[in-house]
Amino acid sequence: MLLSILLDVSLAIMGAGIGAGLVAIGAGIGIGRIGGSAMEAMARQPEAAGKIQTAMLIIAALVEVIALFGVVVNFMISLK
Repeated sequence: MLLSILLDVSLAIMGAGIGAGLVAIGAGIGIGRIGGSAMEAMARQPEAAGKIQTAMLIIAALVEVIALFGVVVNFMISLK
């Protein structure tokens, strides 16, 4: 009985760790693609750089919020 409980807890912690890692990787890829695409767009149309930069910052903030939500969910899983 105790072994089963410990195994469940350790699997939950391991799953939460893997999930948090995947969230971090996804956020990094998302921010990288946003930044790269924005730099390319600004190079093509320098006159629209202000609007592009504003949109890039808003989208980057949304990606970070989603990543934070994922980390919180994984933290809650680990405290199961």
